[in-house]
Amino acid sequence: MAIKTLLHPRNQHREGYDFDRLVAQVPGLDAYVISNPAGAETIDFKNPDAVRMLNCALLKTHYEIGFWDIPANYLCPPIPGRADYVHYLADLLARDNAKGIPKGDAIKALDIGTGASLVYPLIGQREYGWHFTGADIDPGALKSAQQICDNNKLKIDLRRQNTPEDTFRGVIEPQDLFHVTLCNPPFHASVDQANKGTQRKWKNLGKDPSSKLNFGGQNAELWCPGGEIKFIANMIEQSRAFADQCVWFTSLVSKKDNLFPLQRILRKAKVADVEIVEMAQGQKVSRFVAWTYVKKKQRQAFFEGTGI
Repeated sequence: MAIKTLLHPRNQHREGYDFDRLVAQVPGLDAYVISNPAGAETIDFKNPDAVRMLNCALLKTHYEIGFWDIPANYLCPPIPGRADYVHYLADLLARDNAKGIPKGDAIKALDIGTGASLVYPLIGQREYGWHFTGADIDPGALKSAQQICDNNKLKIDLRRQNTPEDTFRGVIEPQDLFHVTLCNPPFHASVDQANKGTQRKWKNLGKDPSSKLNFGGQNAELWCPGGEIKFIANMIEQSRAFADQCVWFTSLVSKKDNLFPLQRILRKAKVADVEIVEMAQGQKVSRFVAWTYVKKKQRQAFFEGTGI
């Protein structure tokens, strides 16, 4: 089995999908396993039921999540790419922790837009033992996330964001202190743009057009007025009010061209440091932007027990 060297070195999915192992854990996946033109085992990634079953098997096999399900039409995320974000976040925190990967529930992470799948807290908690708080504006997503927590006996705090225009306001409470926030923002400016993006993606992959959004997804998960730049710009603006309650604020950035205007916005916000971390998964290159208002020496104190 070929090693996907572009994935993070600690990513459990670097060697691709071991379908024998996955089916042994979740027999229902077997019905969706097919062969590609090269004769290798895969699934039809345009089939939402197949993707959902694959995720069930991956989460059970690699992260000991015995129960996982999401309501129909909610975003069903690709696990390997989501895991990469978590691992690169661990590397980011390690720079302020004498280059040691910080582990344990003393490390606090806030997932903005945690979604029905709860995928980042599931991976981050199993891989590093971090304590997660997940926030979302959708009560249906939070209900699904709570069901996953309850069935797996997980301690993850879930909070409702009651104001769609807000990200941190109304979620971060006065007593909260976080080492890191993470977010996979809606990257389209409209539902029409989201549909066109999906059609373009399938065409680039040499597949037939599909009317379905890639991996499903509700409106709030896929698009917002102003698109990705406006969403992240709003996060940056609101982060200033919580500068002393979080070490690193981060967000995925789907479009490389968006980095320049976002870096300009960050300079105006007078942050202490900015990091752009690139991640490559197969044919796709993704990245996240990280910013902090805390200077280097002060950040180190957060991991020495004098801060968080």
